[in-house]
Amino acid sequence: MKRTAEDKKARAVRCAIYTRKSTEEGLEQEFNSLDAQRESAEAYIASQRHEGWTCVPTRYDDGGFTGGNMDRPALQRLLADIEDGKVDCIVVYKVDRLSRSLIDFAKIMDVLERHTVSFVSVTQQFNTSTSMGRLMLNVLLSFAQFEREIISERTRDKIAAARRKGKWVAGRPVLGYDLASTAHGGRVTANEDEAAQVREMFELYLRNRSLIPTLREVDRRGWRTKSWTTRKGHVRGGKRFTKESLYRLLTSIAYIGKVRYRDEVYEGEHPGIVSEALWHRVQDALRQNGRNGGTGSGVTRNKYGALLKGLLRCGPCVCGMMHTYTSKGNRRYRYYVCLNAQKRGWENCPTKSVPAAEIERFVVERIKAIGKDDEVLARTLDHARKQNQDGLEALQAERRRLERELAKHGAEVRKLIDQAGAPGETPTAARLADLQERIRAAEQRATEVREQIIALSAKVVDEGELARALSMFDPIWDSLSPGEQARVLHMLVERVTYDGADGTLAITFRPTGIKALAEEQEVAAC
Repeated sequence: MKRTAEDKKARAVRCAIYTRKSTEEGLEQEFNSLDAQRESAEAYIASQRHEGWTCVPTRYDDGGFTGGNMDRPALQRLLADIEDGKVDCIVVYKVDRLSRSLIDFAKIMDVLERHTVSFVSVTQQFNTSTSMGRLMLNVLLSFAQFEREIISERTRDKIAAARRKGKWVAGRPVLGYDLASTAHGGRVTANEDEAAQVREMFELYLRNRSLIPTLREVDRRGWRTKSWTTRKGHVRGGKRFTKESLYRLLTSIAYIGKVRYRDEVYEGEHPGIVSEALWHRVQDALRQNGRNGGTGSGVTRNKYGALLKGLLRCGPCVCGMMHTYTSKGNRRYRYYVCLNAQKRGWENCPTKSVPAAEIERFVVERIKAIGKDDEVLARTLDHARKQNQDGLEALQAERRRLERELAKHGAEVRKLIDQAGAPGETPTAARLADLQERIRAAEQRATEVREQIIALSAKVVDEGELARALSMFDPIWDSLSPGEQARVLHMLVERVTYDGADGTLAITFRPTGIKALAEEQEVAAC
């Protein structure tokens, strides 16, 4: 139900006080942050009693809810009461108590404008009935959102830095370890009784070679997931294992004294409770038993053992080659077929198709030969370094583009602010929200690019690593399962380009894959 400004002047202004606190810390106190916010708002409303302001008895308190979204029960009740015509004015202690998102705030302001409900911040003076007042409100909120995003970015950076130093930042203990509080923060110590259970679970899986029998034996012995007590005295964990929780335990790198951050692994400060040899044997068994389709993460299911699936490309057509097969009686014949030839006709492609087993064998033999030929090894190293450098240059170019984009958006925001006082120049909340969203997206991508540059810079390949990785490729290849062979090949090779017109084939290696394979071989040899 809408009310005109004249109707509101004729009666009391019903003021709803909204309070919010991001965390639950301190809310159990007799007089907490929400009470302090409400007390300030009540005092402000009392100072406006001569204008007919009165405080509605309903409390709209969101304790422990972020201002970054609108998923807050008290806020939703407040908006519903506004829709029902029960509120004339919203009073908050500070603008960011209502919202820290410019887009969400624009939605809230739209509801207020439709129902002629005013908005007051006790500590920030502005009038939302004027264009300048609305601009100032949006500028204040932009800084509130900027502050929230900076805090989030700093938190992510802090977690990343802690991981790189090997610190435990998981937030909760896992079976085999206890978290102890010290004067310098949390410290992880081994729980010897639980550590013995963990080692036995690894041994059980190696004996059973399957999750289900291992799970049955774990359940028969009455072993449970890690049980711990929160700071508030709540007991967590202590549940029966499932396939998922058992798999997470068996693949946790924490048990060999390491920590993982994204795709990187670092030496941890906590002690390992499972030998690396045992841990790696279990990982090999898990991969061979098809937990990830037998190929490990990053490689799709490969029912017919197509080693070059997703790697092979047709050079003349500059497109992928799809794995397929034909059957005659009990025999199956596998091929790689050019997608261009398949879609537009065989006369459009000089490559057309190639027998799968033949080209797979040729690629593997080429890789084996590289490790035995010093000249080819040197050319491969130069090419890998050039790939690495090209990747870095592309990322640096994107970083410069993002910096220009951010400067452009910043200039547009300043221009809107400068024009705010001019007749007919009223910046809308929607335009400011759009700019803020563009700035947020560009800053997020800039952070990702910066991290990729750091990661790629750390993956520079040297001659020793390349020689070591490729020299060990030959002796281990035949001992690998088909799924493991596909995983190693996809780790090492970025693409294979085949030209059916002249029968030439080019292998493009992954610079980061060469280093990763060399490191993996080092660990396996320990």
